[in-house]
Amino acid sequence: MSSSCIVIATFTPKPDHYDEVKRVLLEVSPEVHQEEGCELYALHDEVDGTLVLIEKWSSRELWQAHLALGTVTRIQKGVEGLLEGDVEVREMYGVTGTSYPESL
Repeated sequence: MSSSCIVIATFTPKPDHYDEVKRVLLEVSPEVHQEEGCELYALHDEVDGTLVLIEKWSSRELWQAHLALGTVTRIQKGVEGLLEGDVEVREMYGVTGTSYPESL
């Protein structure tokens, strides 16, 4: 298993709140890129209107440290009341022996 931590966070905005949710995520993104261990923090649009953050952290410990920082609190406060439900967060690791370029 790879020691890099890959995280997929899915945000489903309520109707008419897509732009607000996207703005919050984009505003915080440059700061997250400066956090220790952040190798990738990229926002994507899904075809169904959900917003997906794809993250790569150098270790689980550094991802967990990120969760306790002000950037995550600002995201939580910024999207409060604007989502259909909770943010879906998936944590995963590459499987040793598979094609898994270290650049990902």
